[in-house]
Amino acid sequence: MALFHLATIIPTKEQLISDWVVTQPWGPPAGTRVTVIGGYRFDDPEGKVGMESFLVSAGEAIYHVPLTYRETPLEGAEDALISTMEHSVLGTRWVYDGLRDPRYVVMLAAVTMTGQGEALGMAVYDGRWYIAPSPIRITGGGWTLERIPVDQLTSPDVSAAVVTLANERIELSVYRQPPAGPQPPIGLTATWTDHSNPVVLATVRDLSD
Repeated sequence: MALFHLATIIPTKEQLISDWVVTQPWGPPAGTRVTVIGGYRFDDPEGKVGMESFLVSAGEAIYHVPLTYRETPLEGAEDALISTMEHSVLGTRWVYDGLRDPRYVVMLAAVTMTGQGEALGMAVYDGRWYIAPSPIRITGGGWTLERIPVDQLTSPDVSAAVVTLANERIELSVYRQPPAGPQPPIGLTATWTDHSNPVVLATVRDLSD
């Protein structure tokens, strides 16, 4: 479960994303209007790292923007830092490119392979629980019941439009500009309100084949 807080955030997530994606080699040209469509979240097994991925539109293109939020800086990840964010409830948060954050990559690989692990957004207001739904719906799976490692995934180039990360057993390909297409044999897709045709967010290849 992802717990949402009724809080003031500076800069807003929308502003942070809009400012950042136009500076990336895979992003839209500077000056392009960026609109957030919605997002999806993962639960951190240790409950420390916020993990949220956004789909945004810019012109006719769609972009996939994974972020992580940390309460302290991630050691050795200075080049992955996008910005700091002031949260009126949680304090200062360090915001990273998710594909450069090992915790996010682990969870993305696991959800891509199994279809399990998307966090349900919830919020408490005046002592009552409310859902915090998103227009984004993700679908994943295709892996067998075999247990394999999904950590230590590394990539030679995380600035590419398609980021390929691998360990000794699997190869995870993540699309920063998700193409339209059907559910891959092992992969993660997304649909959203008024867009029922899926786009492919990530795929997994078994390197032992």
